[in-house]
Amino acid sequence: MQTWQSHPVPRVSGTPKPLRLHDTASAEIRLTTPGPTATMYVCGITPYDATHLGHAATYLAFDLVHRVWLDNGHQVHYVQNVTDIDDPLLERAERDQDDWVVLGMRETALFREDMTALRVLPPREYVGAVESIPEVVEAVAKLLANGAAYRADDAEYPDIYFDHKASGHFGSESRYDEATMARFFAERGGDPDRVGKRHPLDALLWRVARPGEPSWDSELGAGRPGWHIECSAIALNRLGMGIDLQGGGSDLIFPHHEFSAAHAEALTGRHPFAHHYTHSAMIGLDGEKMSKSKGNLVFVSRLRADNVDPMAVRLGLLSGHYRTDRTWTQDVLDEANARIARWRTAVESPTGPAAAPLIAELRDHLSNDLDTPKAIAAIDAWATQTGTDVTAPGEARAAIDALLGILL
Repeated sequence: MQTWQSHPVPRVSGTPKPLRLHDTASAEIRLTTPGPTATMYVCGITPYDATHLGHAATYLAFDLVHRVWLDNGHQVHYVQNVTDIDDPLLERAERDQDDWVVLGMRETALFREDMTALRVLPPREYVGAVESIPEVVEAVAKLLANGAAYRADDAEYPDIYFDHKASGHFGSESRYDEATMARFFAERGGDPDRVGKRHPLDALLWRVARPGEPSWDSELGAGRPGWHIECSAIALNRLGMGIDLQGGGSDLIFPHHEFSAAHAEALTGRHPFAHHYTHSAMIGLDGEKMSKSKGNLVFVSRLRADNVDPMAVRLGLLSGHYRTDRTWTQDVLDEANARIARWRTAVESPTGPAAAPLIAELRDHLSNDLDTPKAIAAIDAWATQTGTDVTAPGEARAAIDALLGILL
């Protein structure tokens, strides 16, 4: 699958700082320790609707990780998937009398446009679930062979399920108790009451073909993949085991990331799947949770159509810490627009205060679990000062671009 357009990232003078990042599995902010090439897998969209601000906030958070690693001299092997076959996509297509393939392609194209406008650095590999089906089939067959998977006791639809205890480390990523797991499993795409499963928490690996549903022939029988296994297969086949970071929104902590890790660990016999599991918080609208059921989603494409500066959208989302649930309001956007205007005035001036202290502050704050509020405050302070350094405005502009992704 085609990724989106990239852009040059300026080199920044001074000394970079290694990234310390929150890890969900340990509940600690820990140093990331990538080798020459940092490896990152961030779970992508299910393309049945446009990119809303919750999506955007997640990809902006991991774009900052990407940028800090680049600043530290690492190459970054970033992989992202697209779940272009799943129940929500099929349900939306049926509701709207649309072709599910066309719907998925259309919304994926719109997502690429939104990411380009927001200046999110693209993944090196952007992989659809459909194109990865042969990899999923191979993985599920291995899990069946090693006893980590089984067929449901159902003569008509013997779907294949994962024994959630097979890896021996289930629960280590989320640290949830079983009651919490059961609640989230039911709320977030699981099927705890499915007759024929050995345990309510066992997750679907391969759904045997049903009449009227798309399916693919395979050694497992005609069918289509479950959700979690696609990320395990895609990540393992491109990044290997023990990746530096698996990321996504906080709603993916369980079941999605717990199971994708458990699948990978059961396939390889190694633990952990990732050295960091990092999750971004939720975005609300005017003090309420943003959700499709409430009809209060704010779409990036709608803002772009209304001629809102994408850099103001990016800055508004970065004005809160990535791990803090926060709300989007007109005031947030107005403040971002005003701040952008002040910053642009400062970097377009012929002289300014020395940029080196500002760049050091930006690195200090971003290396400390992506503390964007403090980084933004540092730029605010710099932009209000005067100075005689003729190189400072250009150096500050380049650093703000390279580290925060904001083009002034």
